[in-house]
Amino acid sequence: MTPFLSMSRLIDQISTWAGKITMWLILATTLISAGNALVRKIFNQSSNGLLEIQWYLFAAVFMLGAGYGFLKNSHVRIDFISSKLSERARNWVDVLGILLVLLPFCAIGIALGWPFFMQAFTSGEISTNAGGLIRWPAYGLIPLGFGLLALQGVSELIKRVAFLTGNGPDVLSAEASKSDEQKHIEELEKKAAEMLAGDK
Repeated sequence: MTPFLSMSRLIDQISTWAGKITMWLILATTLISAGNALVRKIFNQSSNGLLEIQWYLFAAVFMLGAGYGFLKNSHVRIDFISSKLSERARNWVDVLGILLVLLPFCAIGIALGWPFFMQAFTSGEISTNAGGLIRWPAYGLIPLGFGLLALQGVSELIKRVAFLTGNGPDVLSAEASKSDEQKHIEELEKKAAEMLAGDK
């Protein structure tokens, strides 16, 4: 199991790296959007290229950030059902969901997205809008995003199996599933409570 867990950690690092990139893409999208709006309002000028790059970046945030969302357990869960299940049952539900839903869905997304991307890449397809951008970078996000999500799915599958076989922690437990931000907030709240208690 150790080599698989090492592979899982490597995939987690890739997803974390992709997640950090998407955070910067959100900032870039916001700045471009604000700049485009200001130029349009102040100078009555607009650029289709700037509008399209906003769409590309917005698509990149969702496609490239999906694996990171899965890593951080921030995707939607039916908590009122999963909270009633035992730890083992929750992990078994995830194993089956990853094998029967997530990985096949990603495979379909990659299989359908790749030819779409290659056709645009080889033809040099360009937006029909005046001043529009080339299309293949946006189309390339489809197989890339599904590929990253599938990789993270493999990592999560390894973690679930590790727990079920007694070789790893339960990453679905309440404490383990907390984001770094949640843990930091709780730490600050604890320090604030200690400071208040000390002042009394």
